[in-house]
Amino acid sequence: MKMLNEMFPSYNIQANVNLGNYTNTRVGGPADWCFWPKTQHELQQVVRFANEANLPITVLGNASNLVITDDGRQGVVIFLTEMHQIKVFQNNITAEAGAWIIDVAQMAYDYSLTGLEWAAGIPGSIGGAVFMNAGAYGGQIDQVVQSVDVITPMGEIKTYPVADLAFGYRHSLVQETGDIIISATFAMHSGKRAEIGGKMTDFNERRAQKQPLEFPSCGSVFKRPTGYFAGKLIMDSGLQGCQIGGAQVSTKHAGFIVNRGQATGSDYVNLIKHIQHVVYEKFSVNLETEVRILGRK
Repeated sequence: MKMLNEMFPSYNIQANVNLGNYTNTRVGGPADWCFWPKTQHELQQVVRFANEANLPITVLGNASNLVITDDGRQGVVIFLTEMHQIKVFQNNITAEAGAWIIDVAQMAYDYSLTGLEWAAGIPGSIGGAVFMNAGAYGGQIDQVVQSVDVITPMGEIKTYPVADLAFGYRHSLVQETGDIIISATFAMHSGKRAEIGGKMTDFNERRAQKQPLEFPSCGSVFKRPTGYFAGKLIMDSGLQGCQIGGAQVSTKHAGFIVNRGQATGSDYVNLIKHIQHVVYEKFSVNLETEVRILGRK
């Protein structure tokens, strides 16, 4: 696999990288290769090469809503954190996939644009937010997205209008196509800056009060089951504070699993499975993971 470095000697490509250094949970094994593209051109070149060489590709932004197992990830893991430009034109905001959604929400506030207040405290990237159709406090990405630019598995650039993205609850078409999100354009509305800022402050205060921001975590672990709240089901199952290894069901919010120190990917996966088993035994409700679990294959 030396060919990857040999083919692109000027690109930021590193071998045998410990992914736990880059995930919000602070867990995860090694990646064969990691690549931090600075431009769409760099990304296109490596994507084309990887596909021709049958090299698996994993794309990560802020690595916030996922768990990487201890065996790591095969092939090349692409971090889009260096592609983070944000541009405002009239009432539209275009942000590259690696931009933090927090920064995009702040830019909207700076220009008195409303529609992303709910995202003010979400620790994820634009690419991840579109991929997962992220949402909070009644807001959701599909409510503001106008179009999304992607690089296809063949390295071509394509634009999806929002109507073609098949958005659903924590779902988008891109989860099925293998496309890599490179930017998104948001159709915003003019608002009053003071009101926008007030909502952002309110949502951030609510997060600080309810969510375990003081520990590494992967965010909300489970999707909301129809007619229930995942956190309440877990709490009513007596699982709040339950711990396997260094992974613990948060004592602050049962919908979160935190790393209390030296947690491993196996700790996270085993605790998730344990929660699912106990909740089903008690309430006959299947908890479906919102968090992505990524392993070697």
